[in-house]
Amino acid sequence: MSASESIRQEADDRGSWEDVRDLPPSAKLVAKVLEYNETMTQQQIAEETLLPSRTVRYALNRLDEENVIDSRFSFSDARKRLYSLDIDS
Repeated sequence: MSASESIRQEADDRGSWEDVRDLPPSAKLVAKVLEYNETMTQQQIAEETLLPSRTVRYALNRLDEENVIDSRFSFSDARKRLYSLDIDS
């Protein structure tokens, strides 16, 4: 596989706002919050959206299934994950 094919495949793996359309309202809210705040922890998302942690976790899982978010470990605290929106514009 060439480098251009790999980049094209990564772009195909990214989700779009169309993928978010049929998700539950909590997932849409989390996506919008991540759109305006580049990177957040689950706790920060819960505080910003006023949703319970369990609902935020469910919304993040649904968004992850649609490939519209990116998550990575926090360098400052490896127990936490940082989430960001990964949607083609």
